[in-house]
Amino acid sequence: MANTIGDAAGKIWKYLEKHGPTSVTKVTNETGVSKNDIQRAIGWLLKEDKLAIELIGRAETLSLK
Repeated sequence: MANTIGDAAGKIWKYLEKHGPTSVTKVTNETGVSKNDIQRAIGWLLKEDKLAIELIGRAETLSLK
């Protein structure tokens, strides 16, 4: 399970590095990672202090720190 979450975190990181701040929904749709794994990976990256999350309107937007 940890490998799956780590892989998902890497995909999020690479996606944000290339595309900049993006909604959680768009990252989920475009990376092909399941919603559950995306949420777990977001938690991982937040704990590592590598990710910022901001509520813009009704959308949660992710960005790298």
